[in-house]
Amino acid sequence: MTSAPPQDNVVRPTPQSPQYGESLPLGVPPPPTDSQLQSQWQQQGGSMSASSTGSSLVGTPGYEPVQPHWFFCKIVEGREVWLPFSLLDSLRLEEAFSTVQQDPENYVIPTNGGRYDVHLNDRLRYSVFWDEGPSIVRRCTWFYKGDGDNKFVPYAEDFSERLESEYFNAVTNNAWHRRLEFPGGETIVMHNPNVIVHFRQTAQPDEWGTTPDGQMRPRVVKRGVDDVVEIEDGEVGPADHLVFVVHGIGPVCDLRFRSPVECVDDFRAVSQMLIHTHFKHGVDEGKVHRVEFLPVHWHKALHGDATGVDRQLKKITLPSIGRLRHFTNDTLLDILFYTSPSYCQTIAETVASEMDRLWDLFLTRNPRFVGGVSVVGHSLGSLIAFDLLAHQGMSAGTLSTEQKTQPEPEPQDETPGEQQEETTQEQEEEELSLDALFNKLGLDEYKETFQQEKIDMESLVLCSEADLKEMGVPMGPRKKLFGFLKEQKTAQERKKREAEDRKRREAERVAQEAARKAVEEERQRQQQQAAVGNGNITSLHVDYDTGHSGIGMPHVKYPQLKFNLTNFFALGSPIGMFLVTRGIEEIGEDFTLPTCPNFFNIFHPFDPVAYRIEPIVNPTVDVKPVLIPHHKGRKRLHLELKESLSRMGTDLKRVIIGAAKKGWTSIHDFARAHSANEDVQADLDSMADNIVQEIKEEEERMQVSEAVENPPPEDVQIGKLNKGNRIDYVLQEKPIESFNEYLFALGSHVCYWESEDTVLLLMKEIYSTSGVIPMIPGLHDR
Repeated sequence: MTSAPPQDNVVRPTPQSPQYGESLPLGVPPPPTDSQLQSQWQQQGGSMSASSTGSSLVGTPGYEPVQPHWFFCKIVEGREVWLPFSLLDSLRLEEAFSTVQQDPENYVIPTNGGRYDVHLNDRLRYSVFWDEGPSIVRRCTWFYKGDGDNKFVPYAEDFSERLESEYFNAVTNNAWHRRLEFPGGETIVMHNPNVIVHFRQTAQPDEWGTTPDGQMRPRVVKRGVDDVVEIEDGEVGPADHLVFVVHGIGPVCDLRFRSPVECVDDFRAVSQMLIHTHFKHGVDEGKVHRVEFLPVHWHKALHGDATGVDRQLKKITLPSIGRLRHFTNDTLLDILFYTSPSYCQTIAETVASEMDRLWDLFLTRNPRFVGGVSVVGHSLGSLIAFDLLAHQGMSAGTLSTEQKTQPEPEPQDETPGEQQEETTQEQEEEELSLDALFNKLGLDEYKETFQQEKIDMESLVLCSEADLKEMGVPMGPRKKLFGFLKEQKTAQERKKREAEDRKRREAERVAQEAARKAVEEERQRQQQQAAVGNGNITSLHVDYDTGHSGIGMPHVKYPQLKFNLTNFFALGSPIGMFLVTRGIEEIGEDFTLPTCPNFFNIFHPFDPVAYRIEPIVNPTVDVKPVLIPHHKGRKRLHLELKESLSRMGTDLKRVIIGAAKKGWTSIHDFARAHSANEDVQADLDSMADNIVQEIKEEEERMQVSEAVENPPPEDVQIGKLNKGNRIDYVLQEKPIESFNEYLFALGSHVCYWESEDTVLLLMKEIYSTSGVIPMIPGLHDR
């Protein structure tokens, strides 16, 4: 049997690395776009064309083929939960199933915006960007209501086909109230098209479906996916922006002990909802599609076998209160690990390498991506991202610090062996000719083509991909050549940076040596003077270094990322606290993140881990954080009520004070008219002044202190860290949270994953570069 070529949206990548969005072979029609799939879905009345099941039954009077939908199984708290694919993904899978169901070769279909690949024949779903076990995929037509809940569970595909065949016989022959026996003692009774029940082995009904007392309750059976579960439309269009999300301490991210992947899924789902509600005009104009969020994992690398830290902790951990100690070792100690130079180096390298890996893989699967990149850091993850971004490039700002740290080891001169090895590598790269290059890459067959065009190594560097394509070089060799040239360019840039680093370190070493000599000479001079005067003088010389960026970090070599960033969003961040504990009094208005112009510090007012940044940037500017608007507009009702009551109380007190002044003035005039005693008049004046002063003090004490205020005037400048704009942004607490801030403090630290207000602020800043402003539903429609 010959294999059918892939059609429609079926992609046949290599099994090792299925690529999302790569072009199909010549002669094969291109896959339909998401808009075409959506149009096809609407033309079919919101249902997919029947295939396989029921295809031979189409046209029978009174019978309508069942419309299948694709589901995948997810393990939640040890239980199997079947979740539906989106409408577009299910249509994609059904079209592929209809095309290649006779083809034994395994087809790979990208789903969930390209984050997962479905191996169609194996019926397995694999994650692309992170480690996750495969999940079972099923083409579903018949469902039963599970035990203990109201959720429907799909039957196996072969069992569903048997049910559909029996249902067809019942409809065409009007043969209802039939008892259908299945292997394993399973019995299903079809009373009518809308009432179908499933009796398990322990419950044997009669021919009318009556079950004896004491038997298990029958299951409700449902045909088709209608009214079974709510199904989303799906992620339409390419990604406009890529956001990396760095998690905080521990392997879980919220009070429900969910993984970073699950929390980021919530973040992404909220962004999809806001696109349909607040950016609909941008969608209509073609400027807004979707934002992709990818989690960056680092906890497993820290606690893995490579570091051995868990084995060491296990040896010294006491056996009592085991669960609490395990929680402490697995989560809270991450904070201490980050302050250790050894483990801080591991964390920094892991985060940087993971972001680079995700970036390369994302570009491979989305070769036409031209959007920006942002980073979201939660809790300790925001501090990790901040330190990493502060050390990008060679022009990082220097923070003012009084912290004295241990001196950085003086750079050792390169040994002759290292110098010889480096020189040999440079000579090999310089002497690499065109022939040697083609031999190295295995492209000898194209050597003659380049020789005919008289192309050498210098002209090859100037060639574009279009030039090579015009010469008839296929895509594979083109990619190899440009990959090699890119590596050469990266190596040259790295050598340039290393040379600059060596020069800088040498200059610092010379300066330190000169300073050390000057101090030593001064010490000797003082000792000589003391010896002349028969005095005893003791001096102590201490060398210290504040580090490359002056932010008081342990001496860690931070990797350089392969990309620049547009925004950095810190959620519930302790950056400010860590800077203070490092001895940073003021980072200065000139400090910036070299490769990231925008920085936003977002926090909940009750978050015990969050700290402000603006007072460290510019202590002279005394402003409160910017209040993040509610995603439905205005402030929350209880906050407006609090402000109204505060204003009413202030006005009422002002009236009382005015009346008191008038009253005491009248008393004073009356006393002065009826008494000539100057002492009495002085006492009355003093008493009146004291009462007025007490009323003013009471007004100040009872005045409601506001936690937040509206954005200050535009002329307020908060340094260059966010291009002169405000940095600190505070969420509005919910009405129930205002009753007891201590009760909701812990939950407020993990509230950001499902916060529409937080995600809306991110989306607003991301799409502001495209000139798209969110429209509040109900307010802009008036």
